[in-house]
Amino acid sequence: MSASRGAPEILVVGAGLSGLACAHDLLAAGLNVAVLEASDGVGGRMRSDRVDGYVIDRGFQVFNTSYPQVKRRLALRDLRLRPFTPGVLVHTDRGRFHFADPTRAPRTVRSLLGAGPAGPRDLLALGVLSGRDMLGPVGRLKRADDHTTRTALAASGISEEFTELFFRPFLSGVFLEEDLETSGRVFHLVWRSMLRGTLCLPSDGIGEVPRQLADALPAGTVRFGSPVDRLTDDGVLLADGTERAADTVVVATGPGPAVRLLPDLDMPPYRVVTTYFHAAPKSPLAEPTLLTDTRLRFLNSCVPSEVAPGYAPAGSSLVATSVLGEDTESRESALRDALSEAYGTDTAGWGLLTVRTVHEALPAMPPPQPLTRTSRAGAGRYVCGDHRTTGSVQGALASGARAAREILRDLGR
Repeated sequence: MSASRGAPEILVVGAGLSGLACAHDLLAAGLNVAVLEASDGVGGRMRSDRVDGYVIDRGFQVFNTSYPQVKRRLALRDLRLRPFTPGVLVHTDRGRFHFADPTRAPRTVRSLLGAGPAGPRDLLALGVLSGRDMLGPVGRLKRADDHTTRTALAASGISEEFTELFFRPFLSGVFLEEDLETSGRVFHLVWRSMLRGTLCLPSDGIGEVPRQLADALPAGTVRFGSPVDRLTDDGVLLADGTERAADTVVVATGPGPAVRLLPDLDMPPYRVVTTYFHAAPKSPLAEPTLLTDTRLRFLNSCVPSEVAPGYAPAGSSLVATSVLGEDTESRESALRDALSEAYGTDTAGWGLLTVRTVHEALPAMPPPQPLTRTSRAGAGRYVCGDHRTTGSVQGALASGARAAREILRDLGR
């Protein structure tokens, strides 16, 4: 991949997924591109750190193999993906129940009926809903009338009882809101992707995904430690006072910096999520499964080292648990009690490794939710990011791709 001599320079501000995808497509078209990244690494909110030998993702994240942009851009084999089990473990006042994808684990249907957490009508409605979303044309889902997820579930024949038992606890962790007020159109598309793909973790952490994208760019394309103070008529002004000229600037930052650089930008509110990482001497759940709670004391919890053993040193386990909102003084103590009940184990010996709060974790997506927005923000100014689409890895990558297409169209390329 190389740029054409004499092509107009394009500056991409931000080396998250959308910025990397945009830069890749522009370079492939023969343009000169530089990516300005304020931090010391790529990925934005999709990064991994090492803490005392544990892999700590910046908030609980999973990787879905079914996304078209993922299939187009990434060498999945090189990520050494390790799968979650195709289902969810739900903690209720009546005990724990496994809800698995019946197309992959058909024997679970009988166990759900026998144990009583779901009736035949709900399971039939779930099967019809899943079949339509998984096998039907995606265009039908995109063009459908948009209502809340709760309304969409009711329209599909799912009872309120089953919604509260399974969908509300599970989707609270997906959409980072507890009331199922997210666009039903977005829900159907997300549900389709989950049924058609596999939820995984890269063996070395979720940060391997943007790192692979960055490694595919020519050396020197990404300039680290280059925070942009403001956009100018001729390009950008860096925080150190350096000016960089460019005919075209793409703002591919998080929502806060994007609004600072483009004050007229229409930005949705964002959800805040906090993830607590505990080191346990013994795994509280000897399977790579997501645990939810019908009382919503936490969004979800799992043992990442059961999914990918490299997440924890030998002889130890890593437990990751996410909650809505900020960390507070007494929250970890209350969470530890909830986890003790949900996992059925003593958590007193668990050590708190770190707490990660992500203030701009996911955009709110109430109906009617546009599935994509133009990247054009003015003459020679463009914007991309998950806030322009559906707040997913697919959405971020697709937003970067759209920005590149619109730039090339405006340049007559």
